Amino acid sequence: MTKYERNPAFSAPLGPVSPIVSFWNDVLAPKFIAYRHILEGGLSRHSEQIFPQLDIRKGERILDVGCGFGDSTLNLATRVGSEGHVTGIDCCPDFLHLARSEQYHSGVRNVDFQVADAEADLPKEAFDMVFARFGTMFFTNPVNGLRNLKNALRPGGRLTHIVWREREENPWLAAARSILLDHLPQPDADAPSCGPGPFSMAEPKLVHTQMTAAGFVDISFEKIDAQVLVGRTIDEAIAFQLAVGPAGEIFRTAGDEAERKREVIEADLRDMFLSADCDKDGIWMKSASWMINATSPQQLGKDAP
Repeated sequence: MTKYERNPAFSAPLGPVSPIVSFWNDVLAPKFIAYRHILEGGLSRHSEQIFPQLDIRKGERILDVGCGFGDSTLNLATRVGSEGHVTGIDCCPDFLHLARSEQYHSGVRNVDFQVADAEADLPKEAFDMVFARFGTMFFTNPVNGLRNLKNALRPGGRLTHIVWREREENPWLAAARSILLDHLPQPDADAPSCGPGPFSMAEPKLVHTQMTAAGFVDISFEKIDAQVLVGRTIDEAIAFQLAVGPAGEIFRTAGDEAERKREVIEADLRDMFLSADCDKDGIWMKSASWMINATSPQQLGKDAP
């Protein structure tokens, strides 16, 4: 399979594009690409901690959900070996264009990248493992989305997904949000958005219930903590916060009012970043996530919806 061929397992036509997928492509994708060095570098600090302990076997077929720029997909591909294969999916074609470029330059060939919505467009019982790094929190219907991942697994297959812990444990996103809310209103509930948001799966009891309802068994949670880069300079850190994440959503939805208050908002953000950890590479803040592991039942029956 060449790097541009469509995986036969994804041969079914794509369904209607949801408003969430449209928002990712039209609004967020350009911003994520502009700040790729911050986002990819920070998110990888969570996956890099867990990859060595995952039970990944040579020759397996793995699905990487919400693969973004493909760094996690390529890492997984090296672990399954040339006899295995990894498919990375994302709803943003612009992300996958960059991922295919990285694949080409890396020389890794047991990978393909597909445009797909994990809530609607997955083959059945096609994979030994599903991996998702900060993608499942944006499912519009978490139980149905997780069930779709379970159905994509062969019986006994494994799911590992990483999600953010509580807001107060993630000052790299929450601190700027608090500053923005000192000056601007909370976004309306019906404002266009990326989905439920980064902290929608922060509560283990809720997520355990959702995953059980989706048909998973052997569900476990493990904490991951990491310092992540928020900008190479204070100016970049300010621009990053006003572009993406909860603070970026507040700034974007406030429109003209945000622009009128930009100067005082940027001054407050600057004061915050002056007290953050800094080194020659930039400004660093604390982040915290859950690694959630589960399996698909060995046999379909009363344990599986």
